[in-house]
Amino acid sequence: MNTYEHSVSLDVSRCTGCTMCLKRCPTEAIRIHDGHAQIDPNRCIDCGVCIRYCPHNAKKSNYSKLDTVMKYKWKIALPAPTLYGQFEELEDVDYVLQGLLDIGFDDVVEVSQAAELVSAYTRLYLKTEGITKPVISSACPVVLRLIALRYPMLRDNIMPMLPPMEIAAKMARAKAKDLHPELSDDDICVCFISPCPAKVSYVRNGFGDYKSEVDEVVSISDIYFNLLNVMRREQTPKAISGSGMIGIGWATSGGESSAIFNDKYLAADGIENVNRVLDQLENGNISSLEFIELNACPGGCVGGVMALENPFVAKARLQTLRRYLPVSQNVLSDEERKYIPDYYFFENMPTYSPIQRLSENFAESLRMMADIQRIRSELPAIDCGACGAPNCRAFAEDIVKGKAKREDCIIERGRQAEEKMKKSRGED
Repeated sequence: MNTYEHSVSLDVSRCTGCTMCLKRCPTEAIRIHDGHAQIDPNRCIDCGVCIRYCPHNAKKSNYSKLDTVMKYKWKIALPAPTLYGQFEELEDVDYVLQGLLDIGFDDVVEVSQAAELVSAYTRLYLKTEGITKPVISSACPVVLRLIALRYPMLRDNIMPMLPPMEIAAKMARAKAKDLHPELSDDDICVCFISPCPAKVSYVRNGFGDYKSEVDEVVSISDIYFNLLNVMRREQTPKAISGSGMIGIGWATSGGESSAIFNDKYLAADGIENVNRVLDQLENGNISSLEFIELNACPGGCVGGVMALENPFVAKARLQTLRRYLPVSQNVLSDEERKYIPDYYFFENMPTYSPIQRLSENFAESLRMMADIQRIRSELPAIDCGACGAPNCRAFAEDIVKGKAKREDCIIERGRQAEEKMKKSRGED
């Protein structure tokens, strides 16, 4: 029984049964049956690719609404640095931070500020003896779930450090309790303003044994319009921001990697490219690297489906914004450089059943694999998707698992009909 709460859902009333999502899903989690798409919850990684490519808006992200957040006594906004790239001609992020206070938040803690601390400790982690290299960033929850489901051999490569969102949430909650000791945990709402649905899933499900410090996740696209109503460029905002070039750079692909001050890194974005890198890494074809940054969304977090602006436009805006900032406003002291605090780490990776596993029984898995290969060799191998599976190999697997029938293939159906006609005419 699946207990993972997903943040990507399907509106059946809008789905026409086209194959756009079927062809794009990186884990082959989608099938077309009964005239509409069906999402396998055990394979879905909440990457949002189906949302991006669905021409009928049948896929959607599930997240909290701002009204839900405003019911709490003390509301803290955690803006992702991607938020800053949504606004045209933004010269100072303090306009955005002041805007968040004006729409009802009681405090703001920047995720980009926490990102600079994570970068500093990542540099320290890479110097640790005995760690498995190359180290894979743990910042993108889509990549973490993808590795657990599809590349379990690479689990030891993942850096066991919490993402900036979680560090910012810990900072925000501690600050609130320090300033207002009368507040209970139930009074405080730590709200992450997210560009992607995978963060929603991360918060709802936790990560392994770790329970998220974030209470609610709202969409950047929703917050944007609320901010437009209150942001006043003619007034000088309060000096709130504590981020520099490094922190805001995390919004785009390569920003995290460049902050480790090490040339032996690789940064890839877009789920297809992420899969290619992980395939090569698993096969041992990538060597001499120390750090790998992978972002499922094109361009990095700026390409998330819950963001509003074109990712290339957002990236250009962020580059302009970073130009006038210090490198970092969060530098570790000599004492802090000695070790990484315990609360920066998560203990265990979540346990999932790898999607390649056909059966819990090894002998049964071998038999099923042989049947899949045999059936696949008999199929037309044109990967048309008309059967409801993304390709002939996946269709063969569905047949072996009892989820599909050979006659679901229209070409196979045509062959069978032709053979029947020949037999009825007495032909060989």
